[in-house]
Amino acid sequence: MGVYPPKPNALVEIFGCPKVLIGTVHSLPLPGSPRYRGEPIEELIAYAVDEARRYCDGGLDGVIVENSGDVPFSKPEDIGLETAAAMAVLAEHVRRNVSIPVGINVLANGVACSIAVAKAAGGRFVRANQWVNAYVANEGLVEGPAPAATRYRAWLHADVRVFADVHVKHGSHAIVADRSLEAMTRDAEFFDADVLIATGERTGGATELSELAGIRESTALPVIIGSGVTIDNAAELLAASDGAIVASWLKEEGVWWNPVAPERVKRLAALAADVWGIAG
Repeated sequence: MGVYPPKPNALVEIFGCPKVLIGTVHSLPLPGSPRYRGEPIEELIAYAVDEARRYCDGGLDGVIVENSGDVPFSKPEDIGLETAAAMAVLAEHVRRNVSIPVGINVLANGVACSIAVAKAAGGRFVRANQWVNAYVANEGLVEGPAPAATRYRAWLHADVRVFADVHVKHGSHAIVADRSLEAMTRDAEFFDADVLIATGERTGGATELSELAGIRESTALPVIIGSGVTIDNAAELLAASDGAIVASWLKEEGVWWNPVAPERVKRLAALAADVWGIAG
């Protein structure tokens, strides 16, 4: 199985290694979102930077900045200019304060907005929760943005890689129920994703090994885990993948909206290094 045209390993390009752990910076509610209460932007920046530093100091390879506090999330076409502006400011401050690569995920599935933020803030990659086809999400019907997003990326001359979920969490796949996991994996690869993501059904939900294996068998691209990695299942999941985006277990009490717990970060990073045979 190969891609056309053949691609270099995006993980190596971005992180300098083929196996990675990426921590999620869950933002506080941003201006314009229902739970925002008028806090100064400096307060939102300080929180995001502190979270990113905890991941970096704990030994993770990268971070991804996500507007997780903006629930309920807007559909891509309804994401406001204020969200793009706030995310760019947060991400740029994060990038300046950590020594690891920074990615962007503007929810829900705001891939073009994420690319714009990454271009402005120096981000290296974006996460697309639905890159091709379509699904029924909490937000409603959401279509894959790959054709428009790749053209927008080219227009901006944005050197940004796309990390794409194959089966998006928080969504129903009834629309594409007639397509196999292999077919959907090939769809994402054919539509120019750089890294594929295997994920659970919701935030913090464990990724099934069968899902991970099915995707890896159907692509030449790197495959990472998008949810549900804990200290208990990490050895098995990381051994079968090229890495993971981790958040919930790395937070205090394992709750995604709590602050990052530095000791948890260090434990998971050490376990990953042991699994992948990386010298400490």
